[in-house]
Amino acid sequence: MGRQYDMLTTEDIEFIKEQRIFYIASASGKEVNLSPKGYDSIRVIDAATALYLDYPGSGNRTARDIRSGGEVTLMFTAFTGKPSILRLFCKGRMVEKADDKFAELMGHFAGHDTQLIRRLILFDIYTVERSCGKSVPLMEFKGERRDLIDATARLRDAGTLNKFIEDHKTPPVLKS
Repeated sequence: MGRQYDMLTTEDIEFIKEQRIFYIASASGKEVNLSPKGYDSIRVIDAATALYLDYPGSGNRTARDIRSGGEVTLMFTAFTGKPSILRLFCKGRMVEKADDKFAELMGHFAGHDTQLIRRLILFDIYTVERSCGKSVPLMEFKGERRDLIDATARLRDAGTLNKFIEDHKTPPVLKS
């Protein structure tokens, strides 16, 4: 049976640290956006706040949905060990590179190349939900794909990363 509560527990925070992949779902219109996320890109700041390191990619729909006041759900799933699913229901806040808090918050990601990221996203958690995850398959982690980091580094080295980020700032809203 699943259970809901107001903030993360110590057990939840440890569970998040162990996961190699998580999912961000967001919505601000008719469609729901769902994106898998990898790398070492999520931090728990406290029992009610998470921080995400946002690399530029082909889309930017999570940011669009947050700007539109939409809801965000982060989902962590155990693919090894004891089965479990953890969902964080949140409101998001973007922290752009020009924001005063950016440098301070980047301190949570020591060793990451600040030039390669688009922004940070703070998630204000208002509900946490645990469920069993007993139907989730066991899977083995083989390694990270470097494709996104390498492509972003190539854009940086060519001097076109900022233009790429600007050109992909707001994706279109899908029509029904």
